[in-house]
Amino acid sequence: MDLLDFSDCKLYFEDPLPAAAEALIAEASREYGSPGAELALLRAHLLAPDNLTVLVGIYRYYFYQHRLEDALQVAELAMQLSGRQLGLPADWALLDERRLAAAAAASFGLLRFYLLALKAASVVLLRLGRIADSRPRLIKLAGLDSRDQLGAAKLLEVVDEFRSPDASTASDEPAFNLAIA
Repeated sequence: MDLLDFSDCKLYFEDPLPAAAEALIAEASREYGSPGAELALLRAHLLAPDNLTVLVGIYRYYFYQHRLEDALQVAELAMQLSGRQLGLPADWALLDERRLAAAAAASFGLLRFYLLALKAASVVLLRLGRIADSRPRLIKLAGLDSRDQLGAAKLLEVVDEFRSPDASTASDEPAFNLAIA
């Protein structure tokens, strides 16, 4: 399956958004960096709690404000919502090629969103220094994406390259500080 082929799929941001929620997202954009931006995003979420565009806005706000625990919660919520729509198990570890194929048949664009949300959660976990929590997610993604179109295998390679040699026998504390991802 070509995870970069968007030619025949609906993307998350094409879902209709209530006008009031759209106005709140625009307000958040104008007020970025001020407390009013977060409030506008959270109000948009109250109006459209299942809208992935709103969740992406909240995730980006938290990520770029370095509120990584909050960003992680939003990435996981995005996975729950999109996974539920795709009929995927609540536990990402249960993903396999059969389930992926069924989800792709239902909505390829939404499946790609789900996989990118899983990668986003992995990156946030890396930024938090929680390597032991991130690695299994990256391994799962790499196993499902044989051509590494989402970049999880390459990211895993970099993580493993910088891990200390005794990291697997001691605690799984990082031997590096991931500054950007």
